[in-house]
Amino acid sequence: MLLASSLGTILPQEMYIPPTVNPAEYYQDQYGFLGQVYYELGFHNLYQSWWYLLLMAALTVSLIIASVDRFFPLYRSLKHQRVHKHINFMKKQRLVSETQLDIAPNKEKWLSSLKGKKYNVRTDGTSILAEKGRFARWGPYINHIGLIIFLIGGMLRFFPGMFVDHHLWVREGDTEVIPGTNGEYYLENHQFIVELYDENDELFQTAIDRAGGVVVKTYQTNVTLYQRNDDGPVGSQRDLQEVDTYQIRVNDPFKFDGFGLYQVDYKLHELNKMMFAVEHDETGETIGEFTVDLFYPEQQYDLPNDYYVKLQDYLPDYYLNNDGIPSTKSRIPDNPAFIFEVNSPNQEKKEVSFLTIGRNFDPTDENVYSIRLSDLETKHVSALIVRKDYTLPILVIGGFIFMIGLVQGSYWTHRRIWIQEENGKVMVAGHTNKNWYAFKREMAEVAKEAELEQPVDRTEDK
Repeated sequence: MLLASSLGTILPQEMYIPPTVNPAEYYQDQYGFLGQVYYELGFHNLYQSWWYLLLMAALTVSLIIASVDRFFPLYRSLKHQRVHKHINFMKKQRLVSETQLDIAPNKEKWLSSLKGKKYNVRTDGTSILAEKGRFARWGPYINHIGLIIFLIGGMLRFFPGMFVDHHLWVREGDTEVIPGTNGEYYLENHQFIVELYDENDELFQTAIDRAGGVVVKTYQTNVTLYQRNDDGPVGSQRDLQEVDTYQIRVNDPFKFDGFGLYQVDYKLHELNKMMFAVEHDETGETIGEFTVDLFYPEQQYDLPNDYYVKLQDYLPDYYLNNDGIPSTKSRIPDNPAFIFEVNSPNQEKKEVSFLTIGRNFDPTDENVYSIRLSDLETKHVSALIVRKDYTLPILVIGGFIFMIGLVQGSYWTHRRIWIQEENGKVMVAGHTNKNWYAFKREMAEVAKEAELEQPVDRTEDK
């Protein structure tokens, strides 16, 4: 379990990489061959894998079996332990002493001394058993119970509806379905606002200079939450009922129906639409204009006088791959490129143009018409985390119980002292599960008060 968990920390998990990139390409580009192997083996999403769940289940079963196997024998041995012990048992203890003394007239004095040190005392004839701190022996089993509950909470995260953790990017003016809600809830982004610290404010001047530029004070998204009307078609805007409005800020999430929307990131001035003009190269005449929605492009754009433009290919984030072939890194239009086909009623031949930002390629050098960028439309984009965690209370309870067991087993000790008469002598033996130094000092005080020989540490004699 430790080995598997450590493997997941070598490189960032998929949840921590930019949500707009292709994981396969990201790991290879950022970490080379190691990143590619890491991704192919599935370690990029290790903690959500089926085999990691099986490891957690195996560890849970192992803890349950080990606890049951040890708990009941220990319980029986402590509950039914006899006061009078065999002489060989006494002599095998670590702390032992023998005193030539009659036990009967001194018994009450010894009992009073032991009770004064908070021992629970039992007697059987002239034999005495003094015990305290027995509950410390249950510390490891309390630990196991807490850990079992914690692991069960972790495994419940694999079950649908118990744990949701998704990214949601919403552009200004757009309405998006909230992931993890099974299409029940939608979110509309009315406005995204960024507030910066005043560069001329002397109070923040030092911090701004240290940051080397503008510093964001806060950012927020003004949203409206909608709930789907089950009687209407899925995603139909007119069948979405408004539930609430909210201003989501950093550390001020919007919570509803067990979900929380957290403001985590943003992107300013993301390309949304591009406007193009078709011109005649010789006359400079503008044939017509058309607008391409970079997220929902159309296949054909009609122009006046029976002209039209077809979109043969669209690469939202254009780059040349290792084979020199135009490709796209993602569907986010950070560097859009287009292959347009211009159709004119005056000529049978169709002209093809390849456009990127700032460049227009004519593959044949025979085009009569050219396409130029005439305008841009941008939008701010807000990044939210959608989170629902019904397992958190279980994890907290498990962790709390584990800490109780840790304190119980670490700061208290189970101490036992046996006093009994053997062959005309008073024999004293002591045992503890830890912290022998303090126990030896306490036994020395008991022996002094009872006028008995000081116990000898048999390990020191060896």
